[in-house]
Amino acid sequence: MINRLAVIGVGLIGGSLARAMRKRGMVQEIVGVGRDERNLQRAVELGVIDSYTFDFSAAVGAADLVVVATTLGATRDVFRRLAGHLSASAIVTDVGSVKASVIDDARATLGPQLTRFVPGHPIAGGEKSGVEAAVANLFERHRVILTPVNETDPAALATIRGIWTRVGATVSDMEASHHDAVLAATSHLPHVLAYALVDCLAGMSDSGAIFDFAAGGFRDFTRIASSNPDMWRDIALANREALSRACSAFIATFSALQRAIDHRDGDALHAHFARAKQARDAYLQGLQKNER
Repeated sequence: MINRLAVIGVGLIGGSLARAMRKRGMVQEIVGVGRDERNLQRAVELGVIDSYTFDFSAAVGAADLVVVATTLGATRDVFRRLAGHLSASAIVTDVGSVKASVIDDARATLGPQLTRFVPGHPIAGGEKSGVEAAVANLFERHRVILTPVNETDPAALATIRGIWTRVGATVSDMEASHHDAVLAATSHLPHVLAYALVDCLAGMSDSGAIFDFAAGGFRDFTRIASSNPDMWRDIALANREALSRACSAFIATFSALQRAIDHRDGDALHAHFARAKQARDAYLQGLQKNER
């Protein structure tokens, strides 16, 4: 049982974790911290949190668990403001999509409390943001990756693993740099591609007709371009090295496709498309197998 949970950033992920823990009777009191008072007031109205404050010391001084769910660009400042106000037994975790930069921020600010910090990343979410989008079942049948460091207290790690497991997630441990490389390819690059495609088409002279006649495939492919630009700017910059490598690999493949189109090389096009179909079909079969 968590007596007091402090959620720094009551949006989709922080709010959903608060809802999930409350639904399962895992927490007595939830206090929210953020910059947008209207969002915090709405969180109280929806029952996501019990109260809110702008005072970090008041929020975390008596907290057993602090969840940092802000944008990556704000993480270091949040950690800095937490330091010195946490109890010796408090556990701090985060939900950031890039782990190496978050760990660097923690090392630079948390001091002795670093041992009670458990870096984490739930592989769940959506294109909608804010507390209105928070749901209690967001993490069910989704993965959560924890990237503990050498200093991480095993008891704190076990507590965070247990929390994510109880809200329905499958928890894995991973080294931070490996996490960032994997997520650059599977999450960060697809978001960059979706943003790039929509921005490219919107800049064309006949963009009105392009969007008027766009069908379901375009809608499905570009859904994530409706995600929060502030959050994804911070992710792209925080994971810039791994993301740049993923972009280079994609550009090489895309250039090969363009050459095949220019040269009317149907065999090369078919080979690209067949490999992609086979890989995606195998991926979907793996998902179905894991869901059984």
